Formats: sequence, structure tokens, C-alpha cells
Amino acid sequence: MRLPFFYGWVVVAVTFVTMAIGVNARTAFSLFFPPILTEFGWDRSVTAGAFSFGFVASGIASPLIGRLMDRAGPRAVMELGVVLMGGGLLLAPLTTQPWHLYLTIGVMVGAGSVCLGYSGQSLFLPNWFNRRRGLAIGIAFAGVGIGSVTLLPFVQHMIAQGGWRTACTAMGCMVVLVLAPLNLLLRKRPEDIGLRPDGDAAPQAAAAPVSNVVDPAWAGIDWTLARAIRTARFWWLATGYFGGLYVWYAVQVHQTKYLLEIGFSPSTAAWALGLVSLLGIPGQIALGHASDRIGREAVWGISSAGFAICFVALIVLKAHPSPLLLYLMIAAQGALGYGLTSVMGAVVLEIFQGPHFGSIFGTIMVMGLIGGAAGPFVTGLIYDLTSSYTGGFAIGVAVSALSAFSVWRAGPGKVRAVAGKLQRLRPAADAV
Repeated sequence: MRLPFFYGWVVVAVTFVTMAIGVNARTAFSLFFPPILTEFGWDRSVTAGAFSFGFVASGIASPLIGRLMDRAGPRAVMELGVVLMGGGLLLAPLTTQPWHLYLTIGVMVGAGSVCLGYSGQSLFLPNWFNRRRGLAIGIAFAGVGIGSVTLLPFVQHMIAQGGWRTACTAMGCMVVLVLAPLNLLLRKRPEDIGLRPDGDAAPQAAAAPVSNVVDPAWAGIDWTLARAIRTARFWWLATGYFGGLYVWYAVQVHQTKYLLEIGFSPSTAAWALGLVSLLGIPGQIALGHASDRIGREAVWGISSAGFAICFVALIVLKAHPSPLLLYLMIAAQGALGYGLTSVMGAVVLEIFQGPHFGSIFGTIMVMGLIGGAAGPFVTGLIYDLTSSYTGGFAIGVAVSALSAFSVWRAGPGKVRAVAGKLQRLRPAADAV
């Protein structure tokens, strides 16, 4: 049965809801963090290490999930994520020892988030769009912001009323009851149901298809994981993704506790975390759309600059805890930094497009997830050693710059042009 609109937008809608719940179920650890510290009295590095350990587990699982996506498609991957994340959240309230937290919030929720979050969605969503790839991904990933502004205050309220265990159980039930049936609507690519990317009609036999390939020699290679891993571009991407997730989660995990310590109220700290993701809604959509015009590298650089500004503002906030600096930190992190996700899948796809993309992307995300593990742990460890977050946040500024430089060196735009630059290439191609 044909729909009156392109089925790709159904895929975007399903991804929107999945991201709203799945990503924020993991983000909620930032709200669970203070009451868990208060209840058990564990070191911050040990407690934050549960979140970081989840990235290690995710890193191990990521190539396997990429391979599963290549073979079985998104429905299998997403339902596996529901089982892992829902089970971890429902079991976490039984925690009495640190290893319990590492197993549930760490391994189970961490591995589930690879399936349900940015990594899993980036494995198939880019297949549905070419010209509007950045815009579509930006809209889909903006679900994180809607989830943050609605779910995170709800979680904070439940923590205040019934404790972190009650809130954790509620999130687990939501993951299972909402996402399990919803993700049955997914398909891997439009060709699986007789459609073409962007909903385009099949080209007429006499019409020459328009190509966005800039480097035919590179694009013509059948990129397997073994071939990709021997290229410099692969390792520049791996470094860029390491840095991107390092800075993302370093600030996300420690932001709430830091704001509490420098004098902000619990409600303000929770509101700030939610507002970051709320501002990520227009940021992701706008930067995703911009990436279709100015290129993926440029948007990655803009987002990295947003995180750098965020870390600088946090450092200055300790000496000058003013609302203006708080707003600057929130805006830089949300409206700019979160735009990174709108190009996360497109950057790799446009370099290593082909039937083995899932395996390649999943392996690159191993480095990204290691970065996501290192960010919270290193930042917490530096605090434990120095009783200050300043050193950890300063490292975040340097890692932001490294990430931007690495993706620029990888140069996805040197392999395939985005829609906005395609017109500039046509006159040169016609002249040849």
C-alpha cells in the first residue's frame, strides 16, 4: 500500500521517538549520579566509571552490531537494544555493590544504547536520503531534545519523590512498552520496499543520473573493513569520533554535579541539562540542513567549537557563577555542540559507502565509544586527584580542537559532494 508521503519520513519519526526515549534513558545517569553518591559514598571516579565502563562494553559490541545491521537490518538491532537497555534499567534498582551498577547501567544499558542511540540509527537512516540527508538526520536526532525537556524533569521529580530506584524502573518500563512495538516499522533502505532515496522516481533510461562523486577512484573501491582500516582516512575518522564523544560525555556526566558544587540549586542544574538538549533541537536541524549546503566537515568543526566554548564557560563559572555565563555554556553545548550528531553517520557513509558500511562504521565507533568512556572517567579522576574540575575541562578544550582537525583531514567532501556544492561541480564536469 502506497502512502501519500515518502516512507522515509516514517523512518525519521520512529527514529525521533526512539532517540527521545533511548538516549535520555542513558543521559538520566547524570541525574542518578548525585543520589547514588550520597547513598553509597563511593568515589566519584568509581561511580562515574560505571557509565564509562558502559562505553567499553559498547565499544566491544559496536562492530558486532554493525555486522548485524549489514545482515539482519534495523529491526533486529533495535529490538536487541530494547531488551538490553530495558533489562538494565529494570535490574539497576537492585544495586548494592559497584559491580551491580557496572553490569546494569554499564554493560546492559551501554550496549543497548549503541543499538537505540546515535550509533545504531546512523547505520541505516542515511540510506533513506541523499539530497536532504543532513536535514532528515537532524530532525530525527532532535528527538533527543524533546525527550530531554520532557523526560529529564520527570525523572528528577521522581527521584525527589520516590528515589532514584523508582525513576530507573519507570524508565525501563517506558523503553520496553513504547520502543519494542514501534521499531517493527523500520526498514533498512528504501529499495527494500520498492522506493528510492528522497522518494525520487526511477530515472528514465535516456537520462544520465546525476552523480555527487568527486573522487571516482576512491568511490569505485568495494570498501570492506579490511581495506578501510588500512587507510589514513579511517584513522583520522576514528580520532575525530574519539574526540567528539570524549567531550560530549565528559561534560554531560559531570555538569549537574559541578553546577551544584559551585552554588546552583538542584532544580537549576536539572533544568540546565534539559535545556541543553532542548536547544539541541533547532541546533541539530539547522546544522544538519547547513551540512547539506556547506559540507559535513564544516559542521563538525562548528560543533567542536561549541563544546570548546562550553568548557571555557564552565571553567569561568567557578569564579563568576553568573546566569549569563550559564546561558552561554548551555547555548554553546546544545545549539552548536549537539549538531555533531546530525553528520555523524553521513561523514563515514560519504567516504566508505557500500554494502559493508555497517561494519566499517561500527568499528570506527569503537574509538568513539572509547572516547565516550574516557571523557567521564578522566574528568572524574582529575577531580579526585586535584579536587577541581578545571584541569579536566581544559583537556576538553584541547580534545575538541583535535576532533575538528581530524574530521577535516578525513575530508568526506573530497570523496562525495553535498547537495549545496553539487551545482559548483557540474560546470567543471560538463567542460570535461
